[in-house]
Amino acid sequence: MLILQPERIQELRRARGMGRTKLAKISGLTERQIARLEGALPWRGELSSDMALRLAAALQVEPETLLGDQPLTEADKAARPKTTSCSCCN
Repeated sequence: MLILQPERIQELRRARGMGRTKLAKISGLTERQIARLEGALPWRGELSSDMALRLAAALQVEPETLLGDQPLTEADKAARPKTTSCSCCN
């Protein structure tokens, strides 16, 4: 079972100007899953490595950054350029 740092997910999401809805669309997770991973709702399930990889890709960080294995740097928190051009994620 993987354990993410909930505050990191929220901090990175906000630094990128994303709401939970947008992060859910980009990562393929549900808004409820995002809320649970951020600690807003109780989490009863296990976090798969696939979920962690999708979330890290959507936030444009290494998975280890979400796991707390690496310190959160200013570069991690810096807004990244948009990687999608679809109207649903703008």
